[in-house]
Amino acid sequence: MELDRDLCSLQEARNLVKAARKAQETLRNFTQEQVDHIIDMMREAGEANAAKLAMMAVSETGMGNYADKCFKNYFASRTVYNSIKTMKTVGIIRKDHEQKIWEIAEPVGVIAGIVPTTNPTSTVIYKAMIALKSRNAIVFSPHPTAVRCTHEAAKIMHQAAVAAGAPEGVIGCIMNVSMGATTELMKHPSVAMILATGGSALVKAAYSSGKPALGVGPGNVPAFVERSANLAKAAEYIVMGKSFDNGTICASEQSIVAEECIAEELITQLKRYGAHFLDPEEVQKVSLVVMLRNGGVNPKVVGKDPKFIAQLAGISIPEQTKCLVAPLAGVGPKWPLSYEKLTTVLGFYRVADWHVGCERCIELLEAGGIGHSLAIHSNNEELIREFALKKPVNRILVNTPAAMGGVGATTGLSPSFTLGCGTWAGSSISENVTPLHLINIKRVAWHLGIPERKPVKVMDVRETDQSARAKDPSPPVDTQLVQEIVKQVMKHLNSIQC
Repeated sequence: MELDRDLCSLQEARNLVKAARKAQETLRNFTQEQVDHIIDMMREAGEANAAKLAMMAVSETGMGNYADKCFKNYFASRTVYNSIKTMKTVGIIRKDHEQKIWEIAEPVGVIAGIVPTTNPTSTVIYKAMIALKSRNAIVFSPHPTAVRCTHEAAKIMHQAAVAAGAPEGVIGCIMNVSMGATTELMKHPSVAMILATGGSALVKAAYSSGKPALGVGPGNVPAFVERSANLAKAAEYIVMGKSFDNGTICASEQSIVAEECIAEELITQLKRYGAHFLDPEEVQKVSLVVMLRNGGVNPKVVGKDPKFIAQLAGISIPEQTKCLVAPLAGVGPKWPLSYEKLTTVLGFYRVADWHVGCERCIELLEAGGIGHSLAIHSNNEELIREFALKKPVNRILVNTPAAMGGVGATTGLSPSFTLGCGTWAGSSISENVTPLHLINIKRVAWHLGIPERKPVKVMDVRETDQSARAKDPSPPVDTQLVQEIVKQVMKHLNSIQC
């Protein structure tokens, strides 16, 4: 029976790709006006079903919370739409009159969309919209723990797109989920690109598939708080970012790094906004339930609230706690909570000054978040510049909740649920993914003229030889002497042969 199920899942993936390819061949001929009408209707459907999809996601996965999942779905619908609605993705998208170049957008084809369990519906809305905006079809592979809500989100997007004039099959979603089906989807000859959001192993598999892939890495985001910061606002934003949807966004804060001179005041402010600081014994208990012994976060606590984690660890916390904070002395295996935790737990470090803080942040990033993001709370622009120049990350988020700032909800970054981490993390891009990452650009280049050539003097070989001789002070060769030496050598050789 298991073999039959695997075969069914493989065939389903193939059928969905076949339908998507047929649909994309029609969609590629749509005008900009037709495409824009389709994504407008998809936006409307996403907004109308945001609450329903949020409830389904929380119910099925047990991760996050209803209110924040609603926000994510609205964000993926309305905010993403507003950021891409005027974007040119059809025909000539740019003319450079000075260099006489036209740039023409072409869709890449069928996209494989890998969906995580942490953001199972908002990711579908977002990826479907940017795919169709760039005239691509997309087939989704859900996480096994989020199949129903992911499939429902894809169905809603598909129905809205078709009602607006898109061809049938332009958005598909695998129902019989298996690793075989996901692999088949990623490696299918008709799939042109992979848009991967998920765990490190899955993203690595996407990059190893032989297809162009856009993926992300883990985000072990440090939040550095410097002495010039507004401490009350910093505390508010850190707790807000970490507790948003119970820490399921990869850009959410994972550790606080505070200068010693303001650490006590910051702790007071953090407690004011709902942070509960653990004592050394509680840190050990929480470490044992949050992190696995062989590394990585325990799936049971991903997206869970502090109360759930406290009960699992056997500790007592105040009723209104929004996140747990663990004071730590170092980074690495001896301090398990120094790694990425997609839940409501933060590490906390004290540092002597910003120089030490800078090094601590790099340690945290190298432990599992390199290339992703870093938050800094400071009003010292020179210091912010130092951090920006030295940190191996692609998003420096200043005085904002990292979770929302990274995806572009509270910053000017492109609204996105796929955050590139650059070559530091083995990613092919270093920015937030938009429809412009899902197109090929043809260029028409006009003749600008023949470059002017400077006249080159033709040198006479004899002149060159005479010039060389003039520079070489050595005496001329005695040709008669050379001939005499040759005769003597030949005479000697002949005598040997005889």
